[in-house]
Amino acid sequence: MSRRYHPNIIITGTPGCGKSSHATSLVSQLKDPFKHFPISDIAKERKCIDSYDEVLDTSVVDEDKLLDSLEPDLENGGAIIDWHCCEVFPERLIDLVVVLRTENKKLYQRLVSRGYKNNKIQENLDCEIMEIIAQEARDSYEPNIVVELNSNEVEEMEENVDRIVSWVQNWLKDHPNGVTNELDPKLKEDNSSSSDEDNI
Repeated sequence: MSRRYHPNIIITGTPGCGKSSHATSLVSQLKDPFKHFPISDIAKERKCIDSYDEVLDTSVVDEDKLLDSLEPDLENGGAIIDWHCCEVFPERLIDLVVVLRTENKKLYQRLVSRGYKNNKIQENLDCEIMEIIAQEARDSYEPNIVVELNSNEVEEMEENVDRIVSWVQNWLKDHPNGVTNELDPKLKEDNSSSSDEDNI
C-alpha cells in the first residue's frame, strides 16, 4: 500500500497574490525532498494544454491529463503546488491548502505591472472580492487543512512561510510512519488526523 512520508501543500489564490514567491521561499527553507510545482509551467512542459482562451489571454489546461501526470509526484510527497485552482487535486493526496488573500488595491497594481488586459484584471479582482478560490478550497477539502493568510507585504510573506515551515515540522513529528495515499475509508483518519500543533 502506497504511503508518503512528507506532506503535500497547495499554495493557491488569485493571480498576483504571491503564490510563486511563497512556494519558492518554502522550498528553499524546507529543502529536499520538497519541490516547487508551478502548475502553469508544468502543464506546458508535460503537454497538458487543451486550448487557448483569446478573450482572457490564458491557456486552458486539460485537468485530467495534468492529474494523471502529477499523481506519481504527489504520491511521493513533498510537493509544494503553486496554482490558482485547488479543487482539482484529490483530497487523499493533499495535507494542507493555503489560500493567500490580497487587498484589491495591491492586487490591481501587481496585475497592471504584469501587463494583464483590463478584462483579465477585472475578472481576477472580482474573483478575489467574491472569495471564489477561498470558497472552492473550503468546499473541496476538510476544514482543518484549509487556512487563509494575508499576502500584502513582504513581511507577511515571511511570517506566512515561517508558519508553514513550523506546520511541516509538526506534521513530520506527528506522522513518523507517513500517511496513506489510498482512498480506503478505514484509513481516512490516518490522513486527516490533526493535533493542535498541526494547525497554522
